[in-house]
Amino acid sequence: MDSDKKLCLHCGKPIQGRIDKRFCDDYCRNTYNNQQNSASTNFIRNVNHTLKKNRNILESHIPTGEEMGKTTRDKLALEGFNFKFFTHIYQNKKGNQYHFCYDYGYLELEGDWFLIVKGKEK
Repeated sequence: MDSDKKLCLHCGKPIQGRIDKRFCDDYCRNTYNNQQNSASTNFIRNVNHTLKKNRNILESHIPTGEEMGKTTRDKLALEGFNFKFFTHIYQNKKGNQYHFCYDYGYLELEGDWFLIVKGKEK
């Protein structure tokens, strides 16, 4: 009968209680499930962190009380801005493409200059 005892999926200890129980306690259940989901969760967490950092950098380049500002590519890069990550692209009627990180965006201008804008709420 002992050979039929189920073992905890996380720690391997024998399980007592319900027949369909898979873990010996909540700690083992939580730890096991966190380990199973860690790879995808870490990727999402890292992307969101980068997007938030980009947004905060863009926000810092708009003077208080204003809706837009200007800066250079070098200044953004020195602050850690990652140009590969943005939430969406907006194209205006003139055909200019703004890359947004949530509610702040940038338009690439000539000579490595960028126009930084705060998006309008819809």
